[in-house]
Amino acid sequence: MDKTLQDRVALVTGGAQGLGEAICQRLAAEGACVAVSDLNQAGAEQVAAAVTAQTGQPAIGIGVDVTQEDQVEAMLARVVRQFGRIDILVSNAGILFSGEIENFPAHKWRAVIDVNLVGYFLCAKHAAGYMIAQRSGAIVQINSKSGKKGSYKNSAYAASKFAGIGLTQSLALELAEHGVRVNAVCPGNLLDSPLWVDSLYEQYARNQGITKEQVRQKYVDQVPLKRGCTYKDVCDVVVFLASDSASYMTGQAINVTGGQEMR
Repeated sequence: MDKTLQDRVALVTGGAQGLGEAICQRLAAEGACVAVSDLNQAGAEQVAAAVTAQTGQPAIGIGVDVTQEDQVEAMLARVVRQFGRIDILVSNAGILFSGEIENFPAHKWRAVIDVNLVGYFLCAKHAAGYMIAQRSGAIVQINSKSGKKGSYKNSAYAASKFAGIGLTQSLALELAEHGVRVNAVCPGNLLDSPLWVDSLYEQYARNQGITKEQVRQKYVDQVPLKRGCTYKDVCDVVVFLASDSASYMTGQAINVTGGQEMR
């Protein structure tokens, strides 16, 4: 039986670890050829090798800084040269710095906007050119519940994600006539992801004056379904939005938050 994304070509940015890696594995399991891109080229190549070993699907790893347009343009050209087309872009690369506004360094603010928003724009721009020529394609941005509601002492990240939804809607309007759909996924807190374990628990504990254990419990308690978001929760929606099952959906920002965000 054909799989949901049989023979499609997908590019995932920020694919060397965490959610990005999980998305790469899931898209390949659904039948897609996968280009794994990341600032960490060695990590991207390792994930690509693992994808092929575990799924049998062709995969390549590409080192790229999504804030540099020449690198993004070269990345898309390589994907099309390797696989002949580009059907799915998952814009997942992102960073987060948190802190109170009066002490927030401007260079960190700019870095968050540059990666999370400008990086998304550049990847969508250069993918769109190929997709318009094909008259088909699906762009999926990994956004956040922080793109729907302000986030305490997390202004740069929330600003980048609110703007990302505006960009998603605008691109959806512009590209609809070319058969290209653009949607976003807004996950809840991925409490067991590298971002949380390696960075956010410590940042939030420091900013909020509580322990890391208390931080985790606080965020679980905010969710009506009483658990953190998982990679599978997000991947299920990414696959749906990338597939023909979502052929009448564009310009949407889908919450995957356990009921924490309902708008």
